[in-house]
Amino acid sequence: MSRRAALRRAAVREWGPLATAVRTALAERGARALALTLTATTLTALVQLVQNQSWGYGPVRALGAVRAEDPFWSALLRTPLSLFVPALDLPVWGALAQILLVFGVAEICLGRWRTLVVAYAATLAGTLYARIGVALGPEAFLGLPASDARVVDTGPSAAVVALAVYVCHQRRARFTGALVVVAMVVEVLVKDNLAGREHLAAIAVVLAVCGVREWLGRRAPAPPRPGPGVGPPRPRTGRRAPAPGTGRRRSAQGLGAGGGGTRSGAPPMRSWNFRRGPAQRTSWW
Repeated sequence: MSRRAALRRAAVREWGPLATAVRTALAERGARALALTLTATTLTALVQLVQNQSWGYGPVRALGAVRAEDPFWSALLRTPLSLFVPALDLPVWGALAQILLVFGVAEICLGRWRTLVVAYAATLAGTLYARIGVALGPEAFLGLPASDARVVDTGPSAAVVALAVYVCHQRRARFTGALVVVAMVVEVLVKDNLAGREHLAAIAVVLAVCGVREWLGRRAPAPPRPGPGVGPPRPRTGRRAPAPGTGRRRSAQGLGAGGGGTRSGAPPMRSWNFRRGPAQRTSWW
């Protein structure tokens, strides 16, 4: 087998089920299969446009910017909108492409509500890690400097990374999922900042959820197997089975299977009130 054929087989084994699911959903439902994705992409582009205006920067920061120094309940209320607030120091087209691709595949493979739950849980995990890391301090393991308390969270990127890992686990694209995790680790090693660590926190939460799902799947009882001599049920026919004892009674009375025949071999009886005539037989009584 040539190297190109081997690579093609590996690609089909890795991405074949995923590509088939996406192609089938788009062929059957069209743009309706990506309703959440298109809404998220449009909302992110609109927020980016508004926050770049002099009159819109303040409201967007007040409603969708989450920092570790903010009060907890206030940050919790801002977290859903922070999913759609892209970073100002990064090109917005990159965030839009990530949302369109990863959210779209996740919406098709996971469904609308599960995609939202995973995205929100990943963003919330990054926000909580920032608070815990700042509280621990830079000297502690996984701690963060105090200056990170004033840094705005990652926006949609943590949700994108978490959804990519979750979909790869569900569709058994293990190489792709491992590649995403390795890329995030390398990002932190090359440029250690709050965004990279929040990505790792989101990945850790998703991997924990995947591990629990695998454990519960292995503990689920297997369906009962039929015992020896027990076969599949016989198909029902239009003829009803005879009641128990019917065959014995019929054979004792001399009747056949269809109810015909005589009881004792004697000629049939005639009624006593038949009028006798020359062409009529007389009664046996």
